[in-house]
Amino acid sequence: MKKVLIISAVLIIGMSACDNSNHGRNHLSDIETLELTIDSLKNMINQNTPSEKNQIVSFLTFQDDNAENAMNLYMDLFDNSKVINIQRWGKEGPGTEGKIMHATFELNGRSFMCSDSPPVHDWDFTPAISNYVDCESDKELNRLFSRFAEKGKVMMPLNNYGFSQKFGWVVDEYGISWQLNLP
Repeated sequence: MKKVLIISAVLIIGMSACDNSNHGRNHLSDIETLELTIDSLKNMINQNTPSEKNQIVSFLTFQDDNAENAMNLYMDLFDNSKVINIQRWGKEGPGTEGKIMHATFELNGRSFMCSDSPPVHDWDFTPAISNYVDCESDKELNRLFSRFAEKGKVMMPLNNYGFSQKFGWVVDEYGISWQLNLP
């Protein structure tokens, strides 16, 4: 969308600059029109750009140095996924050298963050907070459920519970809870 708006602005500016039929027009008026057009395009771009300050991002705190393993598993399972940034603990850090101090990644275009926490806390992941995934096919649902359940714990086996065609709830090997649904 941004590219289309920018290209439109360039075309409008170029057409105005090259238009020979407007010799008699006031150049000040042309400049004001172009400035209004540019301001309007900037507003449109800003309205279509999500504010990073208002984004809600899930943050996964691992206490067993498995942040990278979990992140890689999830990126392998979901399309349109990638690492955005990784900062690692150094020799001087309180965390294990080379482990993730902070990472930002995307799963199917949705932002997540994770970290290997040096202190062991009195809490861990809970199934009460989960990732809910509407799957596009029975094949995708079965693939995800099978992989998460492989070394994890099934909370609700795949079944028709009346609110969808097929649904399952599983906690993966890293303690992250997944609700998998076929609408």
